[in-house]
Amino acid sequence: PPALYAHALNVQGRCLYDVILYRLHGSTAEEPHILLECDSSVLDSIQKHLKLYKIRRKVTITPCPDLSLWAVIPGEQPRDTSSLPKSADQAVLLTPDPRAEVMGWRLIAKKGANLSEIIPGSQVGDVQDYHRHRYKQGIPEGVKDLPPGVALPLESNLAFMNGISFTKGCYIGQELTARTHHMGVIRKRLLPVRFPAPLPSPGIAEGAEILTESGKPAGKFRAGGGELGIALLRLAHVNEPLCMTLGGDRVKLSATTPEWWPKAAAK
Repeated sequence: PPALYAHALNVQGRCLYDVILYRLHGSTAEEPHILLECDSSVLDSIQKHLKLYKIRRKVTITPCPDLSLWAVIPGEQPRDTSSLPKSADQAVLLTPDPRAEVMGWRLIAKKGANLSEIIPGSQVGDVQDYHRHRYKQGIPEGVKDLPPGVALPLESNLAFMNGISFTKGCYIGQELTARTHHMGVIRKRLLPVRFPAPLPSPGIAEGAEILTESGKPAGKFRAGGGELGIALLRLAHVNEPLCMTLGGDRVKLSATTPEWWPKAAAK
């Protein structure tokens, strides 16, 4: 595939970095060129991580500041991928987002490229529009949503997002991930949450506790913006009214199960 969603885990099987890998070479006869997309805040640490495992192999790891990344989000009436241009002079790569169909396409272009020429009829939004779409769909991304050394892959729904292979074989963190998967017991998951109104700045602290109306612990808030966010919630309490304390006030919120999840996962 031209794009692959992947993760680096620590020895405890917890997420370190979420990445999307893009294959730039056309065939196995060509020298491999892989473009790696990551959270910009961990650019230095992920380079150190990769170099640690390079071990004398002739691999060059170089940042690409001359490229820009765009998310092409489908509108209310999503077009088929065949209606998107497959190549343009200014586009390095245009491919379906490997995580979920609801995330549309990833476009990598040269800095300063004219987006309206690459994708005619498109409207340019801002990064907040993108994050709102992610949170509405319950798609985690980056170190705020997947805190390094804290987030577990299966609780973060990475198996639903093509982010885990159970046939790959041995990798760091594989034992716990495989055991949890084959036991089939996952009591908590990342879910999209919605508040009745946009939250005042600076918003909610990461890890803030979410309770049921009766005061039972239901989970913890992870990240968000405006009236949308994602939270790690106990599945037993997903359909109950939820609340949290914010600035001394009790704020209500609701959780939903994303429609793009496999049907069996919503149970």
